[in-house]
Amino acid sequence: MAVYRKHGKPEYYYDFTFRGRRFSGPTGTSNKRQAERTLAQAKEKAREQHKINAQFTALGPMTLEIAASRYWTEVGQHLANADNYYRFIGWLLKHLDKKLPLDRITDSMVASLVTTRRADNVSNATVNRTVTVPLRGIMRRAKKTWKVPVADIDWQEHMLREPRERIREASRGEEKRILSAMRDDYEPAVRFALLTGCRRKEIVELTWQRVDFTGRTFFIIGKGNKGRIVPMDDTVFTLLEELVAHHKTAVFTYVARRTIKGARTRGTRYPITMEGFKTAWRRYKKLSGVEDFRFHDTRHTAATRVLRKSNIKVVQQLLGHEDIATTAKYAHAMVDDVRAAMQAANHTEKHTRGEEPATKKLNFNRKLA
Repeated sequence: MAVYRKHGKPEYYYDFTFRGRRFSGPTGTSNKRQAERTLAQAKEKAREQHKINAQFTALGPMTLEIAASRYWTEVGQHLANADNYYRFIGWLLKHLDKKLPLDRITDSMVASLVTTRRADNVSNATVNRTVTVPLRGIMRRAKKTWKVPVADIDWQEHMLREPRERIREASRGEEKRILSAMRDDYEPAVRFALLTGCRRKEIVELTWQRVDFTGRTFFIIGKGNKGRIVPMDDTVFTLLEELVAHHKTAVFTYVARRTIKGARTRGTRYPITMEGFKTAWRRYKKLSGVEDFRFHDTRHTAATRVLRKSNIKVVQQLLGHEDIATTAKYAHAMVDDVRAAMQAANHTEKHTRGEEPATKKLNFNRKLA
């Protein structure tokens, strides 16, 4: 059956089978020739859709566009930084031929992408994370999971050298200046970050349901939606206890300074948001006058202070690192402590030198004897 009319109706309908699948529907016309053209278009569309489906299911050659779309569906949208990854993939598709089969992507093309991104005057780390790492992820999944042919790329050759991550610790004076400059309703969240090393997202999403005052712990969802239990010391316990009456669900809140119809009322508390927290930090940290201190440095500060009073395994547990190698960057704190201890020990040198004449006299007397 190709095109036909239903009983008593002037409009034509089409009906055909392609690759074991049936397609049917109205043509929108009572003219048979036009109906047959609609049928031809429907058949062509079915053939094109079959090609796309074949690419998605690895039954045929896979293009970068198809691979990127499938990678986003299966992996990208579930990442903690999904919004950023969406932009990274979009950048790749904009600067590389979408229809290019994965097995025809060359080292030269990858090198050209890296050069293009570097021209944006961004750091080597940004180039790696926005270009090389996403493209490598797409192609590795295509090869290992989807079993489609991909080009042999020397990814290590395209990874730019990154400086070792700095560990910036706030001094007690800097901490005091930052907290004093911070807006009153955001100050508890910043203080909490300095005490616990929690990330901004972990702080924003903390609810009272996850706080156990009896067990003196709280539960947070970290990177990759991985949860961990963090104990409360007396300082953290008191900080959270003072916030209980502010909101029914959210731990950290802000006070609306103006009324926005249908959104918020002046003087009412609302859960802090990522963007609101970022704005408050940027604005009030600048007022503090503390230089070269980012919000992530609150995490470094907490980790370094805890390490000085414990060991690297404790810090690993606090920060939720799966691999202790990630925590090892904080070992500088132990190195500093060892250096200080050596310095203190070497202060005895003066006493040793002070006894030197007596020692010489004793040796002289021994010779005479």
